[in-house]
This record gives sequence, C-alpha cells and structure tokens, in this order.
Amino acid sequence: MVHIRFEGRSYDVAENQVGITAGMSDRAIKERLANHFDVKGSRFESYVIDRRPSGDLIVRPEAVYG
Repeated sequence: MVHIRFEGRSYDVAENQVGITAGMSDRAIKERLANHFDVKGSRFESYVIDRRPSGDLIVRPEAVYG
C-alpha cells in the first residue's frame, strides 16, 4: 500500500495502481506519482518517502519546523 499526502489530502493506493514495484528508487516512485496525479515531476521533488517494515510506503511533504 502507498499512503500519499498531496495538496492537503490523503490517498491510499495499491502499488500496482501507480506502477510501483519493490526496490524502486525514490526518484522513480516520485515520477510514477507525478504521472498518477497528472502533475509535473517537480511537484514531488521535496517529498519524503518513508519505507515501513511492513512494505508500505508513506509519501509526504518534507516537514519544516521553526
């Protein structure tokens, strides 16, 4: 499962819905997500991908404090 926080909304999608496979690089995952949301790849440039022990991915904007 891929959990995505994008433009203030949360989405849960299966890896095969967006073409993500095990072992893909962060860059490749971000490109697939940009295609899925029909936006430029640069929109996900500063996003963080957390890989959970369960195999799930959490894709979120980078946290900025202060």
